[in-house]
Amino acid sequence: MERNTILIADDAELNREMIKFIFEEQYNILEAGDGEETISLIKEHGSSLCLLFLDLLMPKKSGLDVLKFMNEENYINYIPVIMITGESTDESDEKAYEYGASDIIYKPYAPNVVMRRAKNIMELFENRIDLEQKLEERTKELVEHKEKLEQSNDFLVNALSSVVEFRSFESGEHINRVKYFTKLFLKYIRKFYPKYGITKEQEQLIVNASALHDIGKIAIPDSILLKPGKLTREEFAEMKKHTLYGCELLEKFKQEENEFYRYCYDICRYHHERYDGNGYPDRLKGDDIPIWAQIVSIVDVYDALVSKRVYKDSYAVEEAAGMIMEGECGVFSPEILDCFQLAQPELFAATAGKLSFVDE
Repeated sequence: MERNTILIADDAELNREMIKFIFEEQYNILEAGDGEETISLIKEHGSSLCLLFLDLLMPKKSGLDVLKFMNEENYINYIPVIMITGESTDESDEKAYEYGASDIIYKPYAPNVVMRRAKNIMELFENRIDLEQKLEERTKELVEHKEKLEQSNDFLVNALSSVVEFRSFESGEHINRVKYFTKLFLKYIRKFYPKYGITKEQEQLIVNASALHDIGKIAIPDSILLKPGKLTREEFAEMKKHTLYGCELLEKFKQEENEFYRYCYDICRYHHERYDGNGYPDRLKGDDIPIWAQIVSIVDVYDALVSKRVYKDSYAVEEAAGMIMEGECGVFSPEILDCFQLAQPELFAATAGKLSFVDE
């Protein structure tokens, strides 16, 4: 509805006529002689009002009473109010502005000044309302886009995880454990190492991305992947390429460059890097390795140690933890090892089947 109506609220008819004369050629005019009538007209015509001239002192309800009502019912957010008064005090002026008045005009007033100030205020309000509407529309679009992106991310994780399970080189239980352990580590990282700046929202994205850490293994031949004995140097060189194959696969599925894709890519590529630079494929060192990749790295090592594989038996949880802390599985950062120690009771309980590790 077009907002092209000005309401003039003043108990003196002469004052109403003077303001009406200024605006009646360009706007529809409504008049009220007391506070109760003003409130009634606001209720009836609020959506079409572009300005309210409001006398401070009126019968039945004062101008301040009307402003209170407009605040309580939210009219003040889209109907600008210019107070008109001949008996102003600092206290009444302060109250009027506190309750949301846009301006105060003192009697007697010059018509051209009233016109200019009213026009400026109406223009400012319209611009603000227009900006708020555009912001609301844009926010709605972003929310819808985010929801679609999350659905797409979930589909990607579920689809590729199913491929992983189908190839039988990683069980669904392993994937769920990695996700659970990753979430556990992130809890301690967020609590004790805020320097990494990981938010709650990012945490869930990283947990979901961790499920794809070994997706590149679908490109590794079964003769290597399922070999019960020790790999040859050439076979191990090929096995290490799963970090690169995973990134290539993600690139094919990528719909757009976004935060979730970055976590998937980093985890796929860097989860075999080590803090001292002796990992692969890029021999990254220290915190050049993204923290989410560092987390999945130790999680993957721990689960590999405590799980039975075609080429080895499982280790006891305490023995596996000792091997990690002693650096037998590569060097991890002090922060990661600290979180590993903090998480051990929950890690051990989940490994023993005393906790559910299905991601919720």
